[in-house]
Amino acid sequence: MSRTTGAIRILPYSRVVGQNDLKLALELNYVAPRIGGVLMAGARGTAKSTIVRAFALMAHAELPVTLPINATDDRVVGGWELEALMRGEARPQPGLLEEAAGKGLLYIDEVNLLDDHLVNVILDVVSTGVLSVQREGLATARQVSFGLVGTMNPEEGWLRPQLLDRFGLMVAAQQQDTEARHRTIKTVLTFDEEHKKDESPWLAEAARDNAATRDRLQRARDRVDTVRVPDDAVHLCAQVAQRVDAVGQRGEIVATLAARALAALEGADVVEPGHLRQVLPMAFRHRRPETAHGGTFEWVSDDEARVKDLFDAG
Repeated sequence: MSRTTGAIRILPYSRVVGQNDLKLALELNYVAPRIGGVLMAGARGTAKSTIVRAFALMAHAELPVTLPINATDDRVVGGWELEALMRGEARPQPGLLEEAAGKGLLYIDEVNLLDDHLVNVILDVVSTGVLSVQREGLATARQVSFGLVGTMNPEEGWLRPQLLDRFGLMVAAQQQDTEARHRTIKTVLTFDEEHKKDESPWLAEAARDNAATRDRLQRARDRVDTVRVPDDAVHLCAQVAQRVDAVGQRGEIVATLAARALAALEGADVVEPGHLRQVLPMAFRHRRPETAHGGTFEWVSDDEARVKDLFDAG
């Protein structure tokens, strides 16, 4: 059995039905980690956690490091072994962020319920790549790199605008139509049946598809920095940011990085307007004034209409 399934019973990433925006955001963040993480918003039961875990198994051959809601500062950033300190020895005790650097992905379920201070610390480490620990009069710092994914159900609370802005991309889980719901049920039933078999052609094919996706992502990651971003595309991105009244400048920077990652995924050498247009909702929906004041994060037809002529002109 492939490393993407193994003994862990998680639906293979290649067999997850729908939620294409969620999957694309995870893939873009993997190709270009400087994007700074993904925030997934959606009602309960929309497969957010399943997709994150399936992606981690496919891309990193590990489940993500999961941050518990009641995590302490010491558990998150690490510290020093107290018993060793009492003997006069400075022995580091790794925290969850260091574990995530080893496994590739940190997952925060219900990030909106986590202490704001901890969310801020984690986002700082993701954006700077530096994990600094100062405890008991001792200090250490090291470079770390890992993907970050947070999920939240807006019905259970919201994130402060300052924290929303720190997540590179935001995507919204979609309700499935009848046809997609039907395929989801069939897929889950099939997975349950096939997983009980000693040999399963269905699981073997899913593992091959996962491997193909993993290879495609790795190729894109290896070449993303060589993808050219023409000044026209940069100017177009700045115009979009102004049209949607984006707060700050992080949105257009992230949009450019995401467009380049998408171009790399598609094997293109140059960022085209189409790449930029596809990632706009992910980069800007949580950086508009109405979102900062508790408004909707949906990207609707009115938002498309505000930028349509910019792309039509190209």
